[in-house]
Amino acid sequence: QVQLVESGGGLAQPGGSLRLSCAASGDIFNTMGWYRQAPGKQREWVATITRHGSTNYADSVKGRFTISRDSAKNTLLLEMISLKPEDTAVYYCNARNQYNFSYWGQGTQVTVSS
Repeated sequence: QVQLVESGGGLAQPGGSLRLSCAASGDIFNTMGWYRQAPGKQREWVATITRHGSTNYADSVKGRFTISRDSAKNTLLLEMISLKPEDTAVYYCNARNQYNFSYWGQGTQVTVSS
């Protein structure tokens, strides 16, 4: 049974930082990534990382967010700095297996507010 469990969300002030974690189990995952959904908006892609460590970022987070993974532990991380109010959203962990089947976590809330 595949499980993706996010943690690390919470409240941060503008300019602050947070770190999100995603513990993945139950399959071998190729590309893993983070998505987010703000109230009243569609879910959007934030960043992805391949098994070989290649990363890609949405323009809105480039230079502020860093995605990484520990393949041995099947753990995905997202380091977020210089947070902005517009980063407020529910953040979802995503993982794709060798058949490109996509799994999702339950989401973790990130709120950036003074």
